[in-house]
Amino acid sequence: MKIRAGYEISYECPQPTPMILELSVHPSRVPDLLTPDRIRFDPPIPTNTYHDSFGNFCHVIRAPSGRLTMSTEFLVQDKGEPDEVAPQAEQHALGDLPVEVLIYLLGSRYCETDRLSDTAWSLFGQIPKGWPLVKAICDYVHDRITFGYKYASPTKSAWDAHTERRGVCRDFAHLAVTLCRCMNVPARYCTGYLGDIGVPLDDAPMDFSAWFEVYLGGRWYTFDARHNHPRIGRILMARGRDATDVAILTSFGPCKLASFKVVTEEITSGASASA
Repeated sequence: MKIRAGYEISYECPQPTPMILELSVHPSRVPDLLTPDRIRFDPPIPTNTYHDSFGNFCHVIRAPSGRLTMSTEFLVQDKGEPDEVAPQAEQHALGDLPVEVLIYLLGSRYCETDRLSDTAWSLFGQIPKGWPLVKAICDYVHDRITFGYKYASPTKSAWDAHTERRGVCRDFAHLAVTLCRCMNVPARYCTGYLGDIGVPLDDAPMDFSAWFEVYLGGRWYTFDARHNHPRIGRILMARGRDATDVAILTSFGPCKLASFKVVTEEITSGASASA
């Protein structure tokens, strides 16, 4: 399967403003690219690219005063298979976990394990560990939160989402990640592209998507509390503890989002795309 993906995003800055961007395809998906994923800037500006501590591509820029537009369009080869389901995947005892995954058991900016621990154990303490436990958490989060773009808030945490019972995909992911960590399952936040492939088309404007991964049976598995069923065509951009670590833009000064467009679609036989 071939997927066309990309974005065009503009910001208005009242003064030159340093920024860190996480807008590139994750290094693990670079071998699948059929055309390059290169950020174009209008007006052109220099960038400094590096890998952060989670292995994501990051770009340091100094946005000029006025409008800056960043864009890309690329083709990627995908297996076209839904997220893997492994009901027998077992949960590890703490002492058996690789040390590098232990950070994904700890609380973080948007994932307040201390505030939700008692709730988690009261809800899931009797559920069999491993895959059934994570599935029960996804079911709970999916049923508890009402999705709506009007409920988006950059400061909303897992606790807030649980209390308000409404949010966007990042809130579903934050709450599920937090509950998993409370139940001693390492969980990490993911962001990337997810088009309407293999599902009915959504009339809402396309956006980046958030999901999460858990460590079971010696490897990481993908879960999605918002959609709550296996999906096709995820294109990972970044992983981290929560949305703080994978923000598409971190601004070190005032700026305002002026326009936002994301595209993710399967290229069918006979179709063409530019990149």
